[in-house]
Amino acid sequence: MQLSVLVPRKSSFGPILKESKREMAREKCVLAYSGGMDSTISVVWIQEQYDMDVVTLTVDLGAGPEIVGVRERALQAGAVDSLVWDVRDEFVNEYVFPGLKAGAMYEGVYALSTALGRPLMAKKLVEAARQVGATAVAHGCTGKGNDQVRFDSGIMTLSAQGDQLRIIAPAREWGMTRDEEKLYAAKAGLELREVGSDRRVYSIDRNLWGQAIEGEDLEDT
Repeated sequence: MQLSVLVPRKSSFGPILKESKREMAREKCVLAYSGGMDSTISVVWIQEQYDMDVVTLTVDLGAGPEIVGVRERALQAGAVDSLVWDVRDEFVNEYVFPGLKAGAMYEGVYALSTALGRPLMAKKLVEAARQVGATAVAHGCTGKGNDQVRFDSGIMTLSAQGDQLRIIAPAREWGMTRDEEKLYAAKAGLELREVGSDRRVYSIDRNLWGQAIEGEDLEDT
């Protein structure tokens, strides 16, 4: 099996952005960041399309070794700051245990590991935005599936107490195919390295409660 792993070089956009500092600080956007190709491309894309500084937030729900080096990748891609928050205790106590007590299983077999984690991630995005003075938050959901609803509704509800945060969803907006994303990454100075024997690309969402795997041939089963 061959996976596409994103290995950020120093983005050509980073030095340009630093050298062209303006008298007034740009608005900030807090981006939910996994370290994968989509979220790393989003760092550059948001700066290009919205003229905003990007602060990444990686919410550790128990992702394991995949989280190693995530901060460095974000900064190399051009983020002005990168936050990594360990919320495993909060996830287990406030989300997993209540879900377990309620018997929250989809069709009696799927433990809803991803679904239970999204509200907490939305909550932390809003908290991070308030902390750094951001006017927007961004997530990596596409225009299909329930994840976008979980993020959008959570963010809108949680940010209603103060200034409403703008929601940006790059993968929902840019309309790029996977090959176009790879080309965009190359132009931005983000190198793709192929690993393994299969060119299929899988998205794996893992936390303490379980993992969900999707991508290419799995979508047809």
